[in-house]
Amino acid sequence: MQPTNTPTITLFDTTLRDGEQSPGASLTSAEKLEVARQLARLEVDVIEAGFPAASPDDLEAVRRIAQTVGTADGPIIAGLARAMPGDIDAAWEGVRHARRSRIHTFLATSPLHMERKLGLRPDQVVERAAAAVRQAATYCDDIEFSAEDATRSDPGFLVEVIAAAIEAGATTINIPDTVGYALPAEYAALILRLRTETPGANAVVWSVHCHDDLGLATANTLAGLEAGARQAEVTINGLGERAGNASLEEVVMALHTRRSETTCRTRVDTRQLTRTSRMVSHYTGMVVAPNKAIVGDNAFAHEAGIHQHGMLRDRRTYEIMTPTDVGADGTRLVLGKHSGKAALRQRLEQLECPVTEEELVSLFERFKQLAERQKQVTDRDLRALVDHESEVHDGRYSLVDLQVSCGRPGLSTATVRLADRNGEERVAASVADGPVHAAFRAIDSLLQTSSTLVEYNVHGVSSGHDALGEVTVRLAPAGDSSAAYGGYGADIDIITASAQAYLAAQNRLVEANGNEGSAAAWLDRPDSPRPESEVYR
Repeated sequence: MQPTNTPTITLFDTTLRDGEQSPGASLTSAEKLEVARQLARLEVDVIEAGFPAASPDDLEAVRRIAQTVGTADGPIIAGLARAMPGDIDAAWEGVRHARRSRIHTFLATSPLHMERKLGLRPDQVVERAAAAVRQAATYCDDIEFSAEDATRSDPGFLVEVIAAAIEAGATTINIPDTVGYALPAEYAALILRLRTETPGANAVVWSVHCHDDLGLATANTLAGLEAGARQAEVTINGLGERAGNASLEEVVMALHTRRSETTCRTRVDTRQLTRTSRMVSHYTGMVVAPNKAIVGDNAFAHEAGIHQHGMLRDRRTYEIMTPTDVGADGTRLVLGKHSGKAALRQRLEQLECPVTEEELVSLFERFKQLAERQKQVTDRDLRALVDHESEVHDGRYSLVDLQVSCGRPGLSTATVRLADRNGEERVAASVADGPVHAAFRAIDSLLQTSSTLVEYNVHGVSSGHDALGEVTVRLAPAGDSSAAYGGYGADIDIITASAQAYLAAQNRLVEANGNEGSAAAWLDRPDSPRPESEVYR
């Protein structure tokens, strides 16, 4: 169990600032406000609402969030500012209406950035950083200073800059891995060294801000927290510059799920994670990958048969957290080509489609054939397969093979092989103006029935070029339009589905005429001559 005195970290969400800097992820002021409200429901501690100096619209968005979300019991509202007087003024103008406001100023400290981007000497950087913090401190008491590109900076110089910022009034010190360069062990070592060597270190909150260029943002964030940092800067869905930032949902759930092994916790209402993720994805247009940890569509989905079998026995076999923990809809046993019979049986029971063990064996074979083509089999597909299976088991005759040749110019040819309940098979071929008509005529020639096709309907069960197709037909006995017999078929191949449906209707017609019907007599006499005029006409 986690000790009762485990410290609670400050969760600093920068989705509306750093996250919005993702290419193509711009938000309107109204959308920013809605996201900020949802972040408040999520119970983050700090919302970095934007970069007020960037544009009038950004300033207005930060101001509206401060006025609306930054209420008495709401989160701290922060505005970002470069270490420049105009930026500091704009940041304060944006956040000043919040009950609890913060100015977050930053300045690069790596040799590369100081020389190539800023054109400043190290002593000038120290002076500018301190001056920016002092100016911000004239507006509010909550000041954060970030040493941009800290992980490529000289640690000794970082100590000097940070000490100056603390002396000038900074209350939070952020150590960004701006380009996602650090490894977890070295990042933790840097945090520990700075906390140990910097004058005034114990008077401030140390913060981590990690980018994901090497896929290490979450790991580095956790390493920094283990090294004593007590603020984590994160974004919903890991949005941000280039490869993005540490993902809020990953950091939160790592601390929550492994709480017996970690040294801190958060105040976040984890049940709001999925809802927040979907809102941000919708507004930004940045689609969440299906295999994204915690909030991806596949995070609680299982397709492999062995996994599904384990889940049916005990969900803990393959889930380390529950869908309800993060506000997800629930565990999904995805029916695909890797699924097993147990998962298929369970889903059929949930759909209230009971089948016998014999039917399940046949249905599972058809399910596998469909899954090989479609990747995933939907509930509508399953119902169609079950309906088809009931037709097959109820019928006197079944379709064994179908071969069709068609196209222009020329007539279509269909060769059909049927079997009766005893397994005896017969073959016939026919030609017609189209492949469906040819298949129907071949079946007619084998069953020696006389009927009229009164209805023929085709539609796709699901979307896509390889979707399962459903066919329904209705047949009336020749000379008796008052009675009609329906048939149903389902298959990826629409000609096959048509033949199945037609045969199902013919089976009902034969059954209605009694066991002495001509079709039964014809199939029961192997030496019976085939009516050439009907078969090959």
